Amino acid sequence: MRVAVCDDHAVFADSLSLVLGDAGHTVVAVAYSPAEVLPLLRAHPADACLIDLHFPAGTALEWMPRLRAASPATAFVVLTGFLEKDVLEAGLALGVRGFAHKGQQARDILTVLRRVGGGEVVAGTAGPAAPDGARPRSQAQRVARFLTPREREVLTRLARGESTQALARSMGVTRSTARSHVQSVLSKLGVHSQREAVIEAARHGLVSVETGEWLAG
Repeated sequence: MRVAVCDDHAVFADSLSLVLGDAGHTVVAVAYSPAEVLPLLRAHPADACLIDLHFPAGTALEWMPRLRAASPATAFVVLTGFLEKDVLEAGLALGVRGFAHKGQQARDILTVLRRVGGGEVVAGTAGPAAPDGARPRSQAQRVARFLTPREREVLTRLARGESTQALARSMGVTRSTARSHVQSVLSKLGVHSQREAVIEAARHGLVSVETGEWLAG
């Protein structure tokens, strides 16, 4: 499928676009606001658009008439941390084709996308995650077993957007110690920046970049 991604959480949007690409989809646009995605959808027709519910400039539902007018053939899937009944009903009335829970692992969002692509209207979140042994563990997941509890905490705090200074303050350590923990995480994941670490962790289901929650068990 040709897919557009729209979310004001840049790390989430970028990591989700990589997950989509890994799954064989073509990402035609990544935007960080509804106003930004409007012209992109006109210029790059998409089969589906994954869009966050809440933005500083209003909700995805408030933008939905303009989004659908800009790209009538696009199936819009709204991403949200909590789906209220009135949001569900309003979304379906506005032509939203699906809802997916942002706190779930990426493969669950892919399941909703696949079902919507197959013509379904998915009025809820994806089904329960598969048992841990049901799919091969990625290299990142294998490495995650060797992260210390402190390093896992560092990774989840990075996913929540904390700077090294904020991380040191919240963990009650010096900035030098915090930097040491961060460098150890980068080395174990085989990446070169904090942003890469978060994206790699999100791609392989280690952390939720929406909540900062550790997902890998």
